[in-house]
Amino acid sequence: MGGRPSGAAADGDRLPRAGPLGRRGAGGRAHADDGHRRAGRAHRRRGDGRRAARAGPHRRGRQRRDGADRRRPAPARRRPQPCGRRRAPRARRVRPRRDGHRPGLRGPVRKRRHRLLQPRPVDLRPHQGAHVTTAAPTTVWTSGNGVALADLVPAALRAEWTARGACPGRDLYTLFREHARDAPDRDAVVDGAGALSYADLDASVRRAAAALAGAGHGPADIIAVLLPNGRDAVVAELAVAAVGAVALPIPHTRGPRDVARLLDRSRAAALLTVPGMIDAVDVPARTRVWTPHRRTPGAAPLPDGVRSLDDATAGAVRAWRPARPDAEAPARLLVSSGSESEPKMVAYSHNAMAGGRANYVRALRRGHGPVRALLLVSLASSYGSLGTSVIVARLGGTLVLLPRFDAAAALRAVELHRPTHLFGVPTMLWRMTESGSGADTSSLRAVVSSAGPVHGHVVEACVRRFGMAPVNIYGSSDGVNCHTGRDPGAWEPGLAGVPDPNVARISVRDPDGRPLPPGEPGEIWALGPMTPLCYVEAPDLDARHRAPGGWVRSGDLGRLDPDGTLWVLDRLKRVVIRGGVGLSPADVERELSAHPGIADVQCVPVRDRDLGERMCACVAPRRGAPPPTPADMLDHLRGRGLDKRRLPERFLVLPELPLGPTGKVCAATLARLAAESAVPADVAEAGSGR
Repeated sequence: MGGRPSGAAADGDRLPRAGPLGRRGAGGRAHADDGHRRAGRAHRRRGDGRRAARAGPHRRGRQRRDGADRRRPAPARRRPQPCGRRRAPRARRVRPRRDGHRPGLRGPVRKRRHRLLQPRPVDLRPHQGAHVTTAAPTTVWTSGNGVALADLVPAALRAEWTARGACPGRDLYTLFREHARDAPDRDAVVDGAGALSYADLDASVRRAAAALAGAGHGPADIIAVLLPNGRDAVVAELAVAAVGAVALPIPHTRGPRDVARLLDRSRAAALLTVPGMIDAVDVPARTRVWTPHRRTPGAAPLPDGVRSLDDATAGAVRAWRPARPDAEAPARLLVSSGSESEPKMVAYSHNAMAGGRANYVRALRRGHGPVRALLLVSLASSYGSLGTSVIVARLGGTLVLLPRFDAAAALRAVELHRPTHLFGVPTMLWRMTESGSGADTSSLRAVVSSAGPVHGHVVEACVRRFGMAPVNIYGSSDGVNCHTGRDPGAWEPGLAGVPDPNVARISVRDPDGRPLPPGEPGEIWALGPMTPLCYVEAPDLDARHRAPGGWVRSGDLGRLDPDGTLWVLDRLKRVVIRGGVGLSPADVERELSAHPGIADVQCVPVRDRDLGERMCACVAPRRGAPPPTPADMLDHLRGRGLDKRRLPERFLVLPELPLGPTGKVCAATLARLAAESAVPADVAEAGSGR
């Protein structure tokens, strides 16, 4: 990844796989930069790669149930040598030991060089702080600024998913280019500026990629994207993929403090944003700033040190060539604030984005022809990540975007642009059904809801307004996904649907990680083509949320019926889902605990018909201090720099917080008291941004 992988699963050497640039993939096709042309007898002997693909584990000896080969691995087939170069002695493969140790190859090994893969050196040594959860060596990608991303899923599993077609085995830009060649005149993006065809979108992407590559950005970089919904954001994401870098999209509604932290923790080499955000964010010195600003006559000059993605000359665009990174290399970092006090970053590969995450959208296709998707959430959100990577790059559909959500505007967009699919959160769908607009929505084949549980009144309202029940997506940026697409009308509280193994297998486990029988409640685990690589620079999160074999521990309580249906019973991790956005109680608790008049604090969710949940801050005053007022607490939180979207909207002041049997604060009792007695805060600005 990003160069050559530092390791592979013990049995991965005997499976067909899409290797790094210059190697033959699972389909046997060689890349253009594979080195010298094979000719004559050597070419005929090697063939088109199908023979090598057939020589998988089932052709080289029987395997045990655990996947290991009983026999000694067959020696590697000799490669033809370029004229005038002496062949080094063949290295002999050594079978890994049972304890997972993998000795180095014996004998000298000839290093292969790939001209297009060396824009800057990439360190592929194992990351010292990474939490390795498998016995087999872990593939590690390391950025030029030292961020290491380890793939915690065995390479043999990744290769198996590609071989069976669950993952495409190609990078995101290559997939997009295939659609641009096949349907250049099809609408790729529709936004406030009109429709943009695949051909025109590709021209913009190539211009931006040439500018980035000309400045030295490439496969060893993490590049942040901080742009509102629209064509510029799509161009930026695809341009980052085209140069082989890793995209870090950040929702533009995040506060400057959160943005600065994400840039610092990711050690981003570049930030693509609008001029208005440049002065608001404290950008680290290592991060170059770019903008999609076009240089037109009379336009204001860019600030010092800021470059334009439109700067590449026509000659530079013609000379530029895509990087074509490995399909298992990291492609995107998803950002989630979930239950953590700091936003989490989760690394996904090209295959995981265009394979596993695309497969659930493909299952909701319903009908013939390309998907036309009206996406109401931010492209930079975890849910919104399906926009560029899935709708455009993988499925070749049309992406309809609004700069911000408004119920009436969303209904007008349905009537005007005739989308086949509507993607939103429960609160958005509820507000659209409550709008008095009589817009025609008959083009819709599916209404899809995610980022929070769907309640009964929302389902009933969608049936009345759209003529169909919403598909409920249970998922998270951590790598869990299940949906009710088979029968959306069979809604019941907690129903998550039947897991799709082409997206993620689901297992329910006990606290020791043992699978539980059907009907028994336990923690929901997931593993499949959409499983991410790892958390970014967070070995503690890898240790907490990843398990041996690459499994993702969701932190949610659920059960599986005998027929495989998944039910989500509760959240083991604390998070408030307000209008589809996860809010961290820990953020508010930490800041309120610094208030001089507060002795104890805990935040709980309060059910809300419109937003699903709102956050209530429950506090106990210090002895002798006057009870703090909601206005006083809000002023304190603002003074501490808390983003306005994270401010609590309910307050409850008690003499002391109730304790449970174990001596901890009883959250269930607090939630009941908050629902009965909490005081609403008149802070409209706290809920105005999304």
